[in-house]
Amino acid sequence: MRFSGKVAIITGGASGIGAATARRLHGEGASVVAFDLDEERGAELVRAAGGERMAFRRVDVADRAQMAEAIQEVARRHGRLDVLFNNAGIGSHSTTVDLPEEDWRRVFAVNVDSVFFGCKAAIPIMTAQGSGAIVNTASISGMAGDFNFDAYNAAKGAVINYTRALGIGLARAGIRVNAVCPGPVDTPIIARVNEMPGLREHWDERVPLGRFAQPEEIAAVVAFLASDDASFMVGAIVPVDGGLTAHTGQPHIARFLEGVGVPSV
Repeated sequence: MRFSGKVAIITGGASGIGAATARRLHGEGASVVAFDLDEERGAELVRAAGGERMAFRRVDVADRAQMAEAIQEVARRHGRLDVLFNNAGIGSHSTTVDLPEEDWRRVFAVNVDSVFFGCKAAIPIMTAQGSGAIVNTASISGMAGDFNFDAYNAAKGAVINYTRALGIGLARAGIRVNAVCPGPVDTPIIARVNEMPGLREHWDERVPLGRFAQPEEIAAVVAFLASDDASFMVGAIVPVDGGLTAHTGQPHIARFLEGVGVPSV
C-alpha cells in the first residue's frame, strides 16, 4: 500500500497504460482521478473499482483551461495532490512533406502541451505541500527515430528533455519528475498493427523478449517512479521496451550461420 492516503491524477486514464496505472495505484491505496475524453471507458473503470477512491472526469488535456480547472478541483476536494501521471497521447504516421500542419499541431497539443498544462497546474500545489511526483509518458520513439513518424518522434523527444529540465529544476522543492519510455505495448493506440499481415510477427522478432508489453507491465514501472521507492530518481528517462533500445539494430548473425556449417564464434 505504497500510495495509501495519496491522491493521483492520470491523464489518458480510461484505457491502455493509463487505465492499467489507475488500477495499479488504486490497488496500492491511492485515491485516483482519471482524465480522459472516453466517458464510457471512464465509467467502466470507476465501476470496476467499486466507486471507492476511483473517479473519472471528462477533460480535454489539450485545453489549458480545462486542465487547470480539473487539477485545481481535485486538489480542493482531496486537500492535496501527490502524483501526476501525464500519460495522454496520440500517434501520427506521416512524413513531414505529407503531414498537414493541423495534424502536426494536434500531435503536439495532446503529447506535449498537455504535459505542460498539467505540470503548470500541479507544480504550485505540490510546492505548497513540499512533495510530489510527476511521471510523464514519453516513448522509445523520443529516444531515436522511426520511419515516417516525424511529428510523433519530435513530440516525444520534447517530452523527454522537458522532463529533464523539470526534474533538475524542481528537485529541491521536493518534487520528483521522471519519464517512462514504453516500447510496443498492447493498447488501443497500436491495435491496427494486428490488421497488417506480417507486421506483428516482424515487430515481435525485433524485440529481444519476443513480444509486446502488456499495459500492466508499464504501469508497474510508473508506480515505482511515482513511489517513495524511487526517492533518488530525478529526471530519469526509463525505457520499458523488452530490450529493443539495447540493440544496435545489426542482424543476429548466429541465426544466419545455423545450418551452413560455419562456427558461430
